Amino acid sequence: MRMQIKAVLFDLFNTLVLLESDEVFYTPCLKRLHAFLARNGINIPFEEFRYVYFEVRDKLYAETEKSLEEPHFNVRVSLVLQRFGYDFDVSSPIVVGATMAFTDEFMKYVHLDPDTINVLRALHGKYKLGLVSNFAIPECASRLLEKFGLNEFFDVVLVSGAINKRKPGSEIFERALKALGVNNSEAVFVGDMLGLDVKGAKNVGMKAVLIERRPSEEILNVKPDRIIKSLRELFLVLDNC
Repeated sequence: MRMQIKAVLFDLFNTLVLLESDEVFYTPCLKRLHAFLARNGINIPFEEFRYVYFEVRDKLYAETEKSLEEPHFNVRVSLVLQRFGYDFDVSSPIVVGATMAFTDEFMKYVHLDPDTINVLRALHGKYKLGLVSNFAIPECASRLLEKFGLNEFFDVVLVSGAINKRKPGSEIFERALKALGVNNSEAVFVGDMLGLDVKGAKNVGMKAVLIERRPSEEILNVKPDRIIKSLRELFLVLDNC
């Protein structure tokens, strides 16, 4: 007997909003962050800063690969500055301001999927709706939801950088389901990545819908319950999950 679906949860980036590639946004974002630091008396050549930033970022992800923790972006900035001899903790105005400078630039590279509003509006009220996103700057996620008018649709929003847990770990999914008050088998997760979204959702007993934005290079022993090419196709598959 098929369980009735009571909740639909979504990934954010490249599911509800479309993000330009790392190659497009990362350098301008780091340059804006770097310019903020320079205005505040921190003089580090950009190429040196950039090199150390990626070294610190990659080391953090390597260290949290098993725990699936998600240190806030402020941690990266603080650690990079420490490497250059500056002692600013994660809550200092310099670190917070640098993160917000990155955010201000990053938001230019995020665009709303043209189907998002209509799909969420149609689902809202019929299902409980949640958002579960991997992102180290939760404040930026909040700003994006506000910018695109998405806040009103969600009963729960969980961003990894706010709770220090990320997909595909079980905790972030289970916290969202608990907040929605639904059983795992009564929920569907919609996302664009097999390894994070589909695998993570299936591991906690949720159904999973993959929105296929591009040919996947992931080779995993995990299969979504349904595959869609656009958000508007979601209506066709929800009743059959």
